[in-house]
Amino acid sequence: MLLRLAKKGELRNTIVVKKSEDKTRDLVARTILENGPQSALELAERLNLTPAGIRRHLDRLIESGLLEAREPHRASSVARGRGRPSKVFVITDLGREKFEHSYDDLALSALRFMENLSERDLVSEFAASRANDIERRVAHAVKGASSQPKKIAALTEFLANEGYAAESKSSMGGTQLCQHHCPIAHVASEFEQLCEAETEAFSRVLGTHVQRLATIALGDGVCTTFIPNLSATAISTASTTQTKKGAHA
Repeated sequence: MLLRLAKKGELRNTIVVKKSEDKTRDLVARTILENGPQSALELAERLNLTPAGIRRHLDRLIESGLLEAREPHRASSVARGRGRPSKVFVITDLGREKFEHSYDDLALSALRFMENLSERDLVSEFAASRANDIERRVAHAVKGASSQPKKIAALTEFLANEGYAAESKSSMGGTQLCQHHCPIAHVASEFEQLCEAETEAFSRVLGTHVQRLATIALGDGVCTTFIPNLSATAISTASTTQTKKGAHA
């Protein structure tokens, strides 16, 4: 009898430990989803876990196909200094499906049907229509923003509320808008028109040229859009205009 009770207690403790580990692994994966590629050390410090503990969770997540290890971008490795750069861990397509959205094959089937339906580029028309809707809602969100930084902040907040896990970072000459999650990544990987139209919508809302540097749909860890400072844009435009005038003189 005592032995049976002891076994029941061991089983209950095992279940509790397993649930706790599952929650921790979910937290590790979500941290990478929301903050982009992370090294084991960065994750350990952010989540207050031991290096051995974080590596155990990372190994299990990789075995499950939810994460994959990659070499860091050259700029990141240079910033760390000399020595062999630490690998970073990124969320996979399977990992993205686990969070927030389960992508439906119906969307891909519908767009493929539209692509083959007629000589008209219906997919691009659909992408433009979707982008116009985004632009309309973003324009409402940034209404009243009196400066470019405030517009970028409003756009970032809008995207974060829409589930894109967005953040903006100041960089030399402008701002990088980072979207750590993309609800339509599977579809956009086949139909790049969706990303292109979305980028154009951002440009119209912000009133300046923007450049998409990376996209989750094409295999990058984060969708990154560079937004140049208005002053830098004005200087570039003035320089181009002056050059053209000099050529005609």
